[in-house]
Amino acid sequence: MNSPTKLTLFRIVLIPFIVLFNYLGDPWLTWPSLGVFLIASLTDLLDGYLARRNDQVTMLGKLLDPLADKLLVLTAFLVILERQTLPAWIVILLIGREMAITGLRAFLAAEHTVLPASVLGKWKMVFQVVALSCLFVADEYWLFRTAGMVTIVIVVFFSLLSAFFYVRDFWQLLGQKIMDEQNRGGNR
Repeated sequence: MNSPTKLTLFRIVLIPFIVLFNYLGDPWLTWPSLGVFLIASLTDLLDGYLARRNDQVTMLGKLLDPLADKLLVLTAFLVILERQTLPAWIVILLIGREMAITGLRAFLAAEHTVLPASVLGKWKMVFQVVALSCLFVADEYWLFRTAGMVTIVIVVFFSLLSAFFYVRDFWQLLGQKIMDEQNRGGNR
C-alpha cells in the first residue's frame, strides 16, 4: 500500500474523532474537533499531490479518495446539522448531491470506467472545508457564523454546477462505452 493510500485511510480513521469530540458535550472540545477536521481535510490535498508527484496513482486510490472525502464532509454536515447551525434543506441538498455523484462514479467503476474529479468539484471541496470550519465554531463567534453562511451559498452554487457537469460527463462516458461495445460486437 502506497503513502497516498495510507493518507486516505488515515482521513477515514480521523472521522470518528470529529463525532466523538462533538458529542462529549464540552464546548471546549469544539476546537479539537475542528482541528481534526482540518487535519483530515489537509490529507485530502496531500494524498492527491503525492500520488501524482510520485506516480503512485492507483485504481484503489481513485475510488477510495472520493469515498473518504464524502465520509468526512457528510460527517461534518451531520454534526453541524445536529447543532442546528445550518438549515436542514441545505444539508439534505448537499448530501443528496454527494450521494448522487458517488452513485454515478460507482456505476461507472463497475463498468471499469473512472469519472475523474473535476476542477469545479475540487473548488467545491475547498469552499466546503472553509464553510464547515467556520460553522464548527459558529455558536461561539458571530463572525464565523456569518462567514460560514456566506461561504455555504458558494458551496451550493459549486455543488449544483459541478453536479451538472458530472452528470453530463457520466452520460458521455456511458454513451462512449456503449458505442465501443457495439463496435466490438459488430466486428466479430
